[in-house]
Amino acid sequence: MTSPRLDIDLVIVTGLSGAGRSTAARALEDLGLMVIDNLPPQLISETVELVAARREVERIAVVADSRGGSLFSALEAAIDDISTKVNQVTVLFLEAQDHVLIRRFESSRRPHPLQGDGALLDAVQAERKLLAPLRERANLIVDTTDRNVHDLRRAVDAAFDDDDVRLRVTITSFGFKYGLPIDADYVADVRFLPNPFWIAELRPLTGIDAPVNDYVVEQPDAVRFLNTFTELMNVVTDGYLREGKRFVTIAVGCTGGQHRSVAIAENLGARLIKSGLEVHITHRDRGRE
Repeated sequence: MTSPRLDIDLVIVTGLSGAGRSTAARALEDLGLMVIDNLPPQLISETVELVAARREVERIAVVADSRGGSLFSALEAAIDDISTKVNQVTVLFLEAQDHVLIRRFESSRRPHPLQGDGALLDAVQAERKLLAPLRERANLIVDTTDRNVHDLRRAVDAAFDDDDVRLRVTITSFGFKYGLPIDADYVADVRFLPNPFWIAELRPLTGIDAPVNDYVVEQPDAVRFLNTFTELMNVVTDGYLREGKRFVTIAVGCTGGQHRSVAIAENLGARLIKSGLEVHITHRDRGRE
């Protein structure tokens, strides 16, 4: 006979060392979750059952990472086990590019948990390889390469700030010249639209400013794009929720991330909000040039 599920939701916070797990954990704690740091995976199920029995907590976050050494290898099996016992398991995976992680460790003067007597870069790359299977099964991947602690807290707040079972969409504009956001589920290239950069009075502005926004959105192809992408999200939303996927990241890119992508991201966000989705909008490269 199958045991009834525990009336509790679980967030597994994991990812690369230096990518912001501690910041994410503090943000979750501020949202009212019970946060347990560096818990051996073998104890996750027992701990969740103990907490659930007290009926005082509805959501738990467990931070599990490579600091656990050989114990960490059991995390995937622990997730499979606990997923059969609780309402919802969400795996939040934090990452950043190698050079950013190295800079963060050097500035903090803390050793990498896998470094030993070797080079820091080797430790970062070894951990990335170790965590690759977990990244594949993550519900939400947050790349903190271009995010400060405040940006990361806002991303966590947007994802976990209530219990509504709605699809939560993050839309980020970016410039292709600075590279693709690696945590995107969808990448929309809006370089097919006329570029306001070549209009002298619009060049110093961004897509947030009304003259640029109006110029971009008044293009017939922009309207078609917004209509089509909004309809696409309407098609996939119910299916994502049925499959347990509650977080989607849409990256909208133009050349420099100043004009077209910013305007389209803002307008797409407004349309998706009207469709009933929960939307958080960021502009990765706005103001960078």
